[in-house]
Order: sequence, then structure tokens, then C-alpha cells
Amino acid sequence: MPFSAIESDRLILRRFTGADLPTLLVYRNDPDIARYQSWESFSEDEAQAFLQKQQALEPGAPEKWFQFAMELKLSGLLVGDCALHVDKQGQQGEIGFTLARQHQGKGFVTEAVSRICDYAFTNLNLHRIVAITDCRNLASVAVLERLRFRREGHFIKNIFFKGKWGDEYLYAMLKDEWRQTL
Repeated sequence: MPFSAIESDRLILRRFTGADLPTLLVYRNDPDIARYQSWESFSEDEAQAFLQKQQALEPGAPEKWFQFAMELKLSGLLVGDCALHVDKQGQQGEIGFTLARQHQGKGFVTEAVSRICDYAFTNLNLHRIVAITDCRNLASVAVLERLRFRREGHFIKNIFFKGKWGDEYLYAMLKDEWRQTL
């Protein structure tokens, strides 16, 4: 059965649509948002290709990143996205997230990542989920620690990122650990 949506108290995590293009371009082109992301800017052509690619994917497809659009239930406003990548064997996942600046600090990412973890561990039967974040990205660190992800690694100058060497943290959660946090 094709993926439709996941709901939380305040959010609908759904597929991206063509109508999301203007909002996606705004928050993905915000330099403050792009600071810890793999992109510097996001052109309209890149955004359209991204949206088209996402339409053909299902969450849990091996070696693919599925992006969940984060929509506010009350207003229908797109506020960001969460990503889930599943390994070739379908056993382990990696998560990532991006939130428009004006919606940060309101618990939306914590709420979205929690629901995606529920979905990944229950519906996709993943064994483990990891998240990698720049050590300077204190907001992402706070989200992962609030959700009780375990910091498993601190990599020193392991990535050449945007013109300089950077440090990263590796966080992880096992399915059994997730069940204990509920």
C-alpha cells in the first residue's frame, strides 16, 4: 500500500506536492537553514527535480532518502521536512531534518522525528536508526538528546564541509530502546 501520511498532535507528515515548491524554495534558500546542510542554495530546477523524484519513492526503499513534508495541521502550512534513508538490507535507517527558521523552537522537529521513528521501527521494522549532526548544531543535538538518542561517536575534523574541516556527532537508537522510551 502506498504511503499516504503520518499524523501527530500538531503535524501531518506527508508526501511533497507541487504546491510545496514556493515554500520549499524559501526555507531551503535561507543561509541560516543551509548552514549545516549539504546545500548552499536550492534552485527552482533543483527543487522541481527533488519534488518529482520524491513522488516516485516510498519510505523504506533501500538506499533512498524519502523526504516527509512537515505540514501544520491547523493551517496546512509547510514548515519543513524530515528525511529517512534505509540501508541496502532494509535493517538500518538514518534520519535528518530541516525546519524553516520562523517555526524553530516550537517542538515541531521533536514531534516529527518521534513519529517517523515510530513509523520506521513499527511499519518498516528497522533495527536501528542513526543521525549525524554537526557538533555546532546545538538545536539538532538538543532534539536528538530530548528523544533519548545515544551519542555513539564524536568525529574530529572528519568531514571537509563548506571549505573547512568539521566535527560531527553520531547518535543512534535501537528498536528495543525506542520501545522503552514510549
